[in-house]
Amino acid sequence: MTQVKRIRRPIDGILLLDKPQGMTSNHALQRIKHLFNAEKAGHTGSLDPLATGLLPICLGEATKYSQHLLDADKVYRTRMRLGQKTTTADAEGDIIEESQVPQLSLAEIEQVLSRFRGTIEQIPSMYSALKKDGKPLYELARKGIEVAREPRTIQIYRLTLLKAEPLYWELEVACSKGTYIRNLVEDIGEVIGCGAHVADLRRLASGAFQLNPQLSLDYVVSVSEQGLAALDQLLLPAWAAMADKPKITLSENSTYYLLHGQPVRVNGLGHEDVLIFDHQQRFLGLGYQNDDGLLAPKRLLKFRET
Repeated sequence: MTQVKRIRRPIDGILLLDKPQGMTSNHALQRIKHLFNAEKAGHTGSLDPLATGLLPICLGEATKYSQHLLDADKVYRTRMRLGQKTTTADAEGDIIEESQVPQLSLAEIEQVLSRFRGTIEQIPSMYSALKKDGKPLYELARKGIEVAREPRTIQIYRLTLLKAEPLYWELEVACSKGTYIRNLVEDIGEVIGCGAHVADLRRLASGAFQLNPQLSLDYVVSVSEQGLAALDQLLLPAWAAMADKPKITLSENSTYYLLHGQPVRVNGLGHEDVLIFDHQQRFLGLGYQNDDGLLAPKRLLKFRET
């Protein structure tokens, strides 16, 4: 029997998925792409299978602007297990060292945490997705290969103790892109002197986006049973990740020329990128002020007739 190829549709937008535990980010992405029957999809920063929480998934033309979320600051909540070091610095790894956990006062805990606020350096874990000669480090680590990694400068804007138990601390971390929470937890454990690893991890925010626990994968699946129109109501517009940028609305005539790659004259331009909308308030893409003071296209959506 000849298998009929499924025709994907050109749907654009961003879904703020609450990724479940035990699933890779790519698996979650493929499930969402299938449910929406989307031509194109991409996520904006992997979460480990152990981790849950906010995984923005860009569909269609929204993938052109995914870098804005990749570069965005993040907020996490983590539960760290004291007294145990693991091969992966999280609960999925094998325990390689166990130590007695010192009983610290709240003042002493605060003194430890204060060392990790502000500008700090991290050496990425061998179990990260960073690549060496085109191969992710975690693939090398699983083969028992360790390579040198350069320290990376990151920002810890906020590091708050939410709960302290004899063997577990619960922390909330607001940080810059490129921060590895498993490394942070492991480094805290080293300062305490007993080792530590990530027991649970949940992403609460990415840039301006906040986690909505309602948007679980199970919920999205249930909405899909009502049809594609119902699913589309869950999407934010393709420009939502850049909502803090200035907005410019063009006339019908200016829209025509811009979509054909020609700069146009508009009022109110500055020296930062702007979101461009046409006279019907359809998002066209990103633009900038060129050397002649005109609005020039930087990254436009593929224009779809409606």
